[in-house]
Amino acid sequence: MSDYAFYLLLGSGAGAIIAGLAFGLVITFQGSGVVNLSHGAMAMWATYVYAELREGAYVFPIPGLPDRYHFNGDVGFRWAMILALLTAAALGLLVYLLVFKPLAKAPSLAKVVASVGLVVVLTSLVERRFADKTNIRVSKILPRESYTLTGDLTIPRDGLWLAAIVALIGALLWVLYKYTRFGLVTRAAAENEKGAVLLGYSPNLLAGVSFVLASVVSGFIAILASPMLQLGSQVFTFGFLIPALGAALIGKFRNFGPTVATGLGIGMVQSVFTKLQVDLSWFPEYGAREGLPFLVIIVAMVLLGERLPERGAVDRWRLPAVPASKVTPISVIVPVGLAVIGLLFFGPLWRGAIMTTVIAVVLALSFVVLTGFGGQTSLAQMAFAGIAGFTLSKMAIAWGIPFPIAPLLAALVAAVSGVIIGLPALRLRGTNLAIVTLAGGVAVSEFIFKNPKYVGDASTGGAKVPSPKLGDWDLALVLGTKSSRPIFGIFLVVIALAMALMVSSVRRSGMGRRMLAVRSNERAASAAGINIARVKLQVFMLSAFIAGIAGCMTAYRFGAVSDVSFGVVASLTALAVAYLGGITSVSGAVTSGIVAASGVAFFTTSEVISAFGTWEVFIGGVLLILTAILNPEGIAGAIRGSIADVKIKKLAKAEAETLATAAPAAQ
Repeated sequence: MSDYAFYLLLGSGAGAIIAGLAFGLVITFQGSGVVNLSHGAMAMWATYVYAELREGAYVFPIPGLPDRYHFNGDVGFRWAMILALLTAAALGLLVYLLVFKPLAKAPSLAKVVASVGLVVVLTSLVERRFADKTNIRVSKILPRESYTLTGDLTIPRDGLWLAAIVALIGALLWVLYKYTRFGLVTRAAAENEKGAVLLGYSPNLLAGVSFVLASVVSGFIAILASPMLQLGSQVFTFGFLIPALGAALIGKFRNFGPTVATGLGIGMVQSVFTKLQVDLSWFPEYGAREGLPFLVIIVAMVLLGERLPERGAVDRWRLPAVPASKVTPISVIVPVGLAVIGLLFFGPLWRGAIMTTVIAVVLALSFVVLTGFGGQTSLAQMAFAGIAGFTLSKMAIAWGIPFPIAPLLAALVAAVSGVIIGLPALRLRGTNLAIVTLAGGVAVSEFIFKNPKYVGDASTGGAKVPSPKLGDWDLALVLGTKSSRPIFGIFLVVIALAMALMVSSVRRSGMGRRMLAVRSNERAASAAGINIARVKLQVFMLSAFIAGIAGCMTAYRFGAVSDVSFGVVASLTALAVAYLGGITSVSGAVTSGIVAASGVAFFTTSEVISAFGTWEVFIGGVLLILTAILNPEGIAGAIRGSIADVKIKKLAKAEAETLATAAPAAQ
């Protein structure tokens, strides 16, 4: 029993980090209504600034400025902490003013995409500006000497100290929001933003202060915790952020007491799971720690009927409009013909880029059905693709199921998984649903994709997938050499064309009209006799099936599947790329595939991109944020809008000319 007490107390440090990040999420939401998925990345930046200052240098993240300003050695804990927290405050203010203030009236999806862009930007900044310190140890801050409880039970003090500090900060925040004017006004604005405006309070000012306060609080706790961790560019990004979302949800994104208790509890129970994995043979060896936050989120948002409270706002934008689906010979022949010509007559690198684009198109089509037609938000699409990929490997290798039956069955398994993970959509929507699917995607990745039982030995490159064959006709990617085979690329194009035509047919069908009705207004759709639950589950099932097809295409292309290709970061990136191209139409999906990483546009502009050196990822993140702010309908939507504007101007000009010629005749 003493061993379990040791692990329980040992997890207090991790629990304190979870609670600290949850504080930032609560503060940000109370002030602005934003669930900032980049909050962990912002805390990460503050810790790196602190670490650099302790080594006598300060890193400038802005291109054109010197790489570092060098002090005369270690500036000391006090000045390093002050300067790091000032940096955190400035970062919080800039993130609000440049990103989330312009998105104040935007739909939740645009804010999620902007958060993903911020994660990309901040992570790339760390990897670029702290290239020599991506995995470092920070000298101790809190007392670390072991503390003896009973007998031989000794634990480091720093975790206990951090837990006590976090509990104290939670109490101070409770006092701030319950008894001060700032706290009362902020809470009132969270309930009714329009009322706060009528009373003379600026929601923008409250939101800006909240972003600054959240960044400082979480940055401070992350800095105190940094000596307990091996500091890396991903350490705070999602590993601690998803449990923090669970803690914040238990606190209903406004109560600090339940938030800190849940955060500490998650960290301590996760630590005990480490011991249980050794002592109990039946206890899951993989995924138990990461699956716990998912269970907490499910309990908070589904079983207990708790959901993220909606912030009262003055106005909101709708999701991007869904254009009519028009399939013409030109719209089919031109993209397919260009892809086939490139595969037949261009070199291996071009063929590889075209294949990447084609697979990305299919994955984007799953978002078109899910979000564009159905109005649902999922951050787990790559999990569905991965489920299909690993199922394909098991069916083909272990059970000997041939092509094309194996990939179709694998995609159907993904569709069933989509229904299961989509069940919360019956009660949740928007950001609420995004949080659940994000946690669900992480749980799937940890339970399945990292389990050698399913993926095999990591040293072998993951779970193997045999080449697709039709009789004696080998469609494999590799044949004797490492060159991309044109026949395999054409095979991918045929699959993508079939998926695109299917999505277009859905848009024109009665099912598509029901999806759009639910997307527009669930109550009105229900009053018209539409079964809302059935439509939502159909949306998740169909989108997961399409994502599963994309996962099988990926598996066949590389001959193996691993967790690297289907993790949570890949899901967020896929959503961002789909949104960038246009998430409401097949043409938007094609555009998404073209602009996908390592796709045709990437390969075409590779020489231009290489001129930016190691800044290309940073620039991509910035462009993603700008797209979410300036053009919520994506690149394809902007093109359609420009064409429509030209047509309207021509019609107006023709009408004016007609009136001008008719006026003299009437006289």
